[in-house]
Amino acid sequence: MRDLWLVAKYEYLRMVAKRSFLISTLALPLVFLAIIVISILIALGGDKDTPIGYIDQAGVMAPGLAPASEDDEDALQLVAFSDDVSARQALEQGQIQAYYVIPPDYIENREVQLYYWDEAPGEILQSEFDDYLRINLASDLPEATRQRLVGGPRLSVRSMDGSREFSVQNMLGFILPFVGGFLFMFTVIGSAGYMIQVVADEKENRTMEIMITSISPRQMIGGKAIGLMGVSLTQLSLWLATAAVGLLVGSRYVEALRHIEIPWSFLLVAMAFFLPAYALVSGLMIAIGASVTETSQGQQIAGVLNLFFMMPYFMIALIMTNPNSPFLVAMTLFPTTSFVTITLRWSMTAVPWWQLITSWILLTGSAAFSIWASARIFRVGMLRYGQELDLRSALQAVRTRNQALKG
Repeated sequence: MRDLWLVAKYEYLRMVAKRSFLISTLALPLVFLAIIVISILIALGGDKDTPIGYIDQAGVMAPGLAPASEDDEDALQLVAFSDDVSARQALEQGQIQAYYVIPPDYIENREVQLYYWDEAPGEILQSEFDDYLRINLASDLPEATRQRLVGGPRLSVRSMDGSREFSVQNMLGFILPFVGGFLFMFTVIGSAGYMIQVVADEKENRTMEIMITSISPRQMIGGKAIGLMGVSLTQLSLWLATAAVGLLVGSRYVEALRHIEIPWSFLLVAMAFFLPAYALVSGLMIAIGASVTETSQGQQIAGVLNLFFMMPYFMIALIMTNPNSPFLVAMTLFPTTSFVTITLRWSMTAVPWWQLITSWILLTGSAAFSIWASARIFRVGMLRYGQELDLRSALQAVRTRNQALKG
């Protein structure tokens, strides 16, 4: 057992020290942080500490009548002017950042004029002025009606079968499953090539024969799989931590981020499926690496095998229109497509618990079998230096304990 963890530690430290790992690990958080920073800058684009003026030539603005605000400190400050001369003077002196002119014929043509000196106020500030103007136009209506007019419609997205409904508050529950499936595929494709390369290269330069005198093939394969799994978990942990910090900081400045609800149920399901799904990939890639004599040949085979994991993305149209179809249920239960299919279906429908439990059991069993079988294939492939293992020999290695001693 100690040898297994030594191999895992060695593989983990060797991988995280690579420049390619640092670049791929830090690239996504940097992009996400850049998006959050840009969103904050846009939200702060108009300095709310500097008021906005207006000239009401149509007589539609009532002093003191304003939309209800959750935070009065964030409310837009308006200054009324009687004529264009005083408003322009205040603008030139920096007392206001811009001013609107509501012409006498505003009721008929619904047009206003905006004047500014160097830079127009941000879209958020202009939208808030529109809210002020709108609620003044509806001053004769009941208070609740006025506030509903200012608030606008509340959009909800409902799945075709009616089992999922999303609003602005829980839109993350719709987006996150797609992102989770993408991250899994990114991790699988990135790790698959490295797993094949490690096994094929060490088999080709015959360092495996030296190592195998001290540890068993199962410890060797298990250690490599655990080490690379630790690398992937490190990446995912950093990405999730970056997302959490970014959303936490961004919610202080961006209104749309303040009411986001975290889909904890999906996160728990994703964590439960990720480890066995990754172990399944590791076992398959190790078996490929042990069967071929060149790394490039193994990567070609892995590219074809990756299609079995990516297949749910080719069924996006079916997932959006009929997420509970028998074909998608079968893909949910099939080990190689289960994780991604569940993540995509999660956005569209409520996946029954019996499907989740059955799929997890089948996936976990397949993952354990793939690691066990890859150790046997690896043992046979190691002893056949310079020779490829065909499918028949690989199956015989799995069925027969002493196959490595034959031929």
